[in-house]
Amino acid sequence: MHPAFSVILFTTLSGAGYGLLFWLGVYAIAHLLPADRLFGLAAMTLVFGSVSVGLLSSTFHLGHPERAWRAFSQWRSSWLSREGVASMTTYIPAAIFGAGWVFQGRVEGVWASAGLAGAVCAVLTVICTAYIYRSLKPISNWHNAWVVPNYVALSAMTGSLLLAMLANLFGASLAGIYEIVLVATIAAFLCKLGYWNYIDNVIPDSTPGTATGLGRLGKVRLFEAPHTSENYLMKEMGFRVARKHARKLRRISAVLAFVLPFVLTATGYATGGAIAKACMALAAASALAGVLTERWLFFAEAKHTVTLYYGRSLNPAHQQ
Repeated sequence: MHPAFSVILFTTLSGAGYGLLFWLGVYAIAHLLPADRLFGLAAMTLVFGSVSVGLLSSTFHLGHPERAWRAFSQWRSSWLSREGVASMTTYIPAAIFGAGWVFQGRVEGVWASAGLAGAVCAVLTVICTAYIYRSLKPISNWHNAWVVPNYVALSAMTGSLLLAMLANLFGASLAGIYEIVLVATIAAFLCKLGYWNYIDNVIPDSTPGTATGLGRLGKVRLFEAPHTSENYLMKEMGFRVARKHARKLRRISAVLAFVLPFVLTATGYATGGAIAKACMALAAASALAGVLTERWLFFAEAKHTVTLYYGRSLNPAHQQ
């Protein structure tokens, strides 16, 4: 699939913002979140800023962005619509939680409950986003059980890194935050490795033989290309990235998104002070850059079944 930057930016930023909101809600309901108003202002600004910028950027991929509101009406059947409803709903408890924290200096009682509600809504929104891709049967790289865990794990990881960064910058003591970041990073890395292993080894159900109905006669090959140049379908549905480039980008993504953040977090945990502040800021920046790369690959490596009619293989590792 053609990797549109607007959607890549949307899934990265909104995932990080929802992940941060989730951890804030968990810490609030556990009575572990400091009532520091300045800390609250920075945290909620980052939540609303990243989520809002992410959601707005997603509309740039639409042919008619002014009609985006119509998507909300199809929530009974569309995961895209459900994501829109969930994202808008999340603003309500998040705003209440943020108002109590920033203006009242309170993160307990009803305010903590609002934070927990925001955390639940954040998780549901990320799941809805993942199911937009998970539900697409014609794209085997997406229609599998690894997609949803990957989205949730990456959101939890980037959110925890942002929270650890803020805690260090404002000198806030958050019990167990380093441990959470380390565990979340390992979990996200394992999910990503599982996903890559799956798409590298899965044998697609659809082949030129099944697509044309001629498979029973033997191996089906394209006799002549239907077009002298690439058309819209091939550019959008059959975007190609060389396997050697994909492997290189995977390594870059793994280092930036998982390895460096893990090492930097462990270093910050062991040192503290100014070094920890620098380490966590770098860890968060590295993770976001790595997830952007991972998101680009998520789209670039996926191929729609329609490309079979143009002589393409859905998985070059398993030619018919």
